[in-house]
Amino acid sequence: MTAPTLFDAEAPAAVVAAGPQPIVIGLDMALGTSGIAGPGWADAIRTGHLRGEARLQHIVDTAATFYRSADLAVIEGAAFSHAKQVGHDELSGLRWMIRCDLRRRGIPFAVVTPDSRTIYATGRARWKDEETGTKLTPKQVKGKVRDEASRRYQQDFSGATRYDEADAYVLMAMGMDWLGYPLADVPATHARALKGVAWPTQTVAVAR
Repeated sequence: MTAPTLFDAEAPAAVVAAGPQPIVIGLDMALGTSGIAGPGWADAIRTGHLRGEARLQHIVDTAATFYRSADLAVIEGAAFSHAKQVGHDELSGLRWMIRCDLRRRGIPFAVVTPDSRTIYATGRARWKDEETGTKLTPKQVKGKVRDEASRRYQQDFSGATRYDEADAYVLMAMGMDWLGYPLADVPATHARALKGVAWPTQTVAVAR
């Protein structure tokens, strides 16, 4: 029996643009597992036993190996509804360390809210179970983002880091779309998420 696949043979093909493609990196930063993605690939940074300053520096140093030559970085911003979660202060510090490092390197970056990322991937920020009408949990919504990203971009997000990698891929795809190099056809109901993003004000050389 052939194993089921998340890939949809009818999904829109990626748009092939003429000329050099921009290097856009999606960054879904977290203290435990961070997702990193570029066109056609996704990876993750895991911190293991590291804690405190050593953990933050490890994440920044490793992430920099992926984005050091980027034309644009797209970072997931804070979910303010989770402001009281354990580790919030440290996670905020991590995001600002990444932003400061990007600024030091002269790499333009954008900050995308979790809701905007979810809308771009699925068309809505809030979802309910179709049968019971019960609001989906954050993990279930992440599953929808992962499933839609796998289908639309024909990427295999699997294993323990699948949600982190899928989130990063969607962030990267948003940056590619904003620059004029969409990776696939995205419905207007989804693409509206681009309007609410804090895109960089400086000129990005590869923008179309």
